[in-house]
Amino acid sequence: MVGGLRCSLADLDEVMVGRAEMRDVCAARARRLNIALPDRKLSAKHARFARHEDAWCIEDLGSTNGTFVNGRRVTQEALADGDIVAVGRAALRVRLFLPTPEPTPPVLYAKEAGQPLGIGTLLPALAAELAPLARVAASNVTVLLLGETGTGKEVWARAVHASSKRRGELVPVNCAALPDSLVEAQFFGHHKGAFTGAAREALGFVRAADGGTLFLDEIGDLPPAAQGVLLRVLQEGEVVPIGGARPVRVDVRVIAATHRPIEAMVDRGAFRHDLFARLQGFTQRLWPLRDRREDIGLFVADILRDDPKQSPDPVRITSDAACALVRYKWPLNVRELKQALLGARCMMNEGRLTLEHLPPAVAQAAASPSTQGRKGLTPADAALHATLTKHLQRCHGNVASVARDLGKATMQVYRWMERLGIDPKTFR
Repeated sequence: MVGGLRCSLADLDEVMVGRAEMRDVCAARARRLNIALPDRKLSAKHARFARHEDAWCIEDLGSTNGTFVNGRRVTQEALADGDIVAVGRAALRVRLFLPTPEPTPPVLYAKEAGQPLGIGTLLPALAAELAPLARVAASNVTVLLLGETGTGKEVWARAVHASSKRRGELVPVNCAALPDSLVEAQFFGHHKGAFTGAAREALGFVRAADGGTLFLDEIGDLPPAAQGVLLRVLQEGEVVPIGGARPVRVDVRVIAATHRPIEAMVDRGAFRHDLFARLQGFTQRLWPLRDRREDIGLFVADILRDDPKQSPDPVRITSDAACALVRYKWPLNVRELKQALLGARCMMNEGRLTLEHLPPAVAQAAASPSTQGRKGLTPADAALHATLTKHLQRCHGNVASVARDLGKATMQVYRWMERLGIDPKTFR
């Protein structure tokens, strides 16, 4: 329930992992770090990560419950980028060449409370991308959120609204559900008797958001007629309710979101260019969950903490269940993770969440052949893996460029990648 933890390996030669009463990270001596976790399944001195030139290895220190790499119990193993090391109930994801903009603290704890679901991150590159949004949030600038379904766009909209300190409320509008015939009435409101069925006065979305924020969710699905209506609001800052004669001034901050490729829609005429220009005060792209699996622990803590049916007892997640949560690709993103966890919580016994409580597709990730069957790398292969990964990172997955850097034939590099299980697409 305390979220995640990130430790940089940049200036280290050794990391020791063991049991203690409280979670703690401290430098034991130069170039050595101790990570202590309050886990009864851990031995006092459980495992040791050690650097060998550009490669890292994991060594079990005779622990009672063992050390596992991608589901296999090991005594000593060379590590590849993305490997999951399980010690006790902790799942540790090893990233050997993670993009890390400066300045980045060498040790970062997830905030234990006070942040909406999905707002925090342990990934340095994502944190750097999100930093400008935090500054923009305090202004009245229009914000456009882009990202796949389920990446938490409404959560971000609410966080931006909360940071703005605007006196009014956040009014969410599902643009995909607006019928063409009622667009103006729903946006602008109407007076009583303005049309058949108008039995009482209605403010409409825009006036309801006066002094606050209008959140236009799935704006890429907004009907063409509605796009023109919305443009008038953004241009003039006033509305005329149906049945009224005088315009009403409004003070509304707009946040829009869509999972659709809105730039391409503008190019082919499916979305108004002038409206798109009005929405582009600040654009933020949200990462899919498969690209931020290092934040799974943070999401798990937030989801279980915010569960209205939660009990005061702590939740304990077994090691294989934790690893499955990290390995699974989450095609429906945070929304899918939330449903999986809440469903699992309903079935668990004595506060213990096991692999059997997770949906079958997620549980199967624990036995993924792409990881479960990987043989241990020899020191030579580990060094080659590290070299290829480093060059692929720098060349953004361009194999021909890597081959030129190494002075090798492109086909030779492809053969190496196939043997070592490296997918160049992950670096693009």
